[in-house]
Amino acid sequence: MTPIEIGLWSFPALLLLIFLRVPIGLAMFLAGFVGLGIINDGWHIALARLKTETFTTFSSYSLSIVPMFLLMGHFATLGGMSQALFRAAESWIGHRRGGVAMAAIGACAGFGAICGSSLATAATMGRVALPELKKYGYSGGFSTATLAAGGTLGILIPPSIVLVIYAILAEQNIAKLFAAAVIPGILAAVGYMVMISIYVRLHPDSAGVREPVPMGERFRAMFDVWPVLIVFGLVVGGIYGGFFTPTEGAAVGALGTAVIAFFNGGLNVESLLGSFTATARSTAMIFFIVLGAAFYNGFLAVTQVPQTMATWVGEQGFSPYTVLLIILVFYLLLGCLMDSLSMILLTIPIFFPIISVLDFGMVDFVTMQHDMIRDAIASGAAEGVAQDVMDQINALMAAGQEVPRQLSGELGVRLTELRANAIGMEYTAIWFGILVLIVVETGLITPPVGMILFIINAMDRQTPIVETYKAVAYFITSDLIRVLLLAAFPAITLFLVY
Repeated sequence: MTPIEIGLWSFPALLLLIFLRVPIGLAMFLAGFVGLGIINDGWHIALARLKTETFTTFSSYSLSIVPMFLLMGHFATLGGMSQALFRAAESWIGHRRGGVAMAAIGACAGFGAICGSSLATAATMGRVALPELKKYGYSGGFSTATLAAGGTLGILIPPSIVLVIYAILAEQNIAKLFAAAVIPGILAAVGYMVMISIYVRLHPDSAGVREPVPMGERFRAMFDVWPVLIVFGLVVGGIYGGFFTPTEGAAVGALGTAVIAFFNGGLNVESLLGSFTATARSTAMIFFIVLGAAFYNGFLAVTQVPQTMATWVGEQGFSPYTVLLIILVFYLLLGCLMDSLSMILLTIPIFFPIISVLDFGMVDFVTMQHDMIRDAIASGAAEGVAQDVMDQINALMAAGQEVPRQLSGELGVRLTELRANAIGMEYTAIWFGILVLIVVETGLITPPVGMILFIINAMDRQTPIVETYKAVAYFITSDLIRVLLLAAFPAITLFLVY
């Protein structure tokens, strides 16, 4: 067999290992290791690569952000931030129809802003909100579906561990990806609340009511969530504002949540050691998956499968949005079988080269050049430029034509086609990353095997999983509508980035 054929056969072999319940990290490592051995007719190169790949992967500075965000999530839980978020949201909207469920969504969004993990957000908020939902007469299926959907906000609202891994794989700026996730994250929370409102009107018996909370208690509850706002502002605002790197921001967030947990009485020597141990376990699991993916992706690079697939797709003349739709549907199906991090690590090295060769019309060179010239004129760059030069520039812009580089250079604008294409590829990479993240998380709540559904349902053994399936369909509908909206209007995702 040719190297390309070996690379293609490795994918069904990898899926078989996963179905046989081999850990995903080990399955990817075995597929890559054995594949390299077959291609090279021996194990010397595979063994040598084991040494170099391990060092190269774990010496990455960007990966140091992962344990910091995990530790921040543990400290946030110890500090009672999840309870404070839910109490604040419940005090303001809990008395409305479906209000306690909406409060759970709001609290999940807030906790996701300081956690970065969907599974951790679902598990933590499930322990906090599920008893309250049951207390006020919310049906079991509706309650578990709400918390499962809310858990998906954990990796969409920044900071997000999965976005960090995507940024490393796609070689994109972490801060820009965090900024791009803000508006889609807000849309997700709002969309879920709208679906809750629709659900309780179609199923009036699924939600009870509670008495309104006095205004004084509402403001006191709001005051209790100030630590969350401070941590989120420090981490995301500091990273986006350029005050520190994402890794430094994660360290600042971990320290901030530790201080808050200490003053709230949740952090002592025992809980501190427990947080370190839990973080070490989670980090080891993630890093092993990263190593397995790095080894497998290195094997695929040797076989030239990603490059060949990208070239083939480009030659077929498929519509870019047709290719995007196929990829997103694949992610939706794959999300029923494995966790989001494993999916990203396994598929991005294959799909990203394909997306990179497609033209989604993100950038029009002439439009971008004219916008830069207008900005330069507004900033005073036209002062001292000869009037006849300005007349030529204005005439070309009025006619919608490209301004020659010699003329635009007079205003300090030196945009080239190569630079415009690079910017367009960056736009596409960020936009695609957010779309993938949404679809991957939708897969985690898609029946019959959505992982988060089982995590939440395990907390409420009395509720049949079928009831959760029925209710979660409303939230999946919201996700699909949001994907269509963001796919049709990329500017929504990119609004805070540029």
